[in-house]
Amino acid sequence: MNTILILGGTTEAAELARRLASLPLRVITSLAGRTRDPARLDGEVRSGGFGGAEGLARYIEAEDVTVIVDATHPFATRISPNAAKAAELAARPFVRLERPAWRKTEGDHWLEVTSLEEAASAIPPDARVLLALGRQHIAVFSQRPDVHFVVRMIDPPEAALELSYELVLARPGNAAEEIAFLQDRRITHIVCRNSGGTASYAKLHAARRLQIPVILIARPPQSTPNAVGDVEAVLEFITAHTGLRLA
Repeated sequence: MNTILILGGTTEAAELARRLASLPLRVITSLAGRTRDPARLDGEVRSGGFGGAEGLARYIEAEDVTVIVDATHPFATRISPNAAKAAELAARPFVRLERPAWRKTEGDHWLEVTSLEEAASAIPPDARVLLALGRQHIAVFSQRPDVHFVVRMIDPPEAALELSYELVLARPGNAAEEIAFLQDRRITHIVCRNSGGTASYAKLHAARRLQIPVILIARPPQSTPNAVGDVEAVLEFITAHTGLRLA
């Protein structure tokens, strides 16, 4: 039986696993393990690192993986190069699912920056800022004691954050919920990364409606081979390398 390894953690990875579930395939989704209670996924799930490109290559060979799909987050700058290298070492077909970045539209007030440090410096004094970032990206904002932060996360931080903040444990909502959220907490600015996709875009729609400036951190430059932009293209790649056909 063909085995598909999905390096996941994104909405697109979950959708891909669901679409493959009806086919005569073994599907393994690998998660980094940062989210303590991830949503249920179709197929097999493993959690944790591999030990670099060489460790991932050994795993691919041990599990007799047919195709590797890198569907990790656009800011996952370590795993993506490792995945491409591992596929090369193991001589297996590799495809990168990289969702398109968000693009500014009429009515958006975006300040696009290239780093967390630049984002922290760009916040005006006395702002009330929604930090829509993972817990591993928060520390740099401790340099801004003159700002009140609303920190929204799925899981609580392991230690107290060294900044003036309100912690909200929640996933992003729809546009109406995000508008209410921003108004209720009197948010004046949003800081987030240009993750792309639909899962967390509603906050940008809400910001546009409320005319709230967004400090948007650009994606780091990556040159990943065989990159495609959606699940359908990945399915075509998989069927081409397995001989299967989607129903």
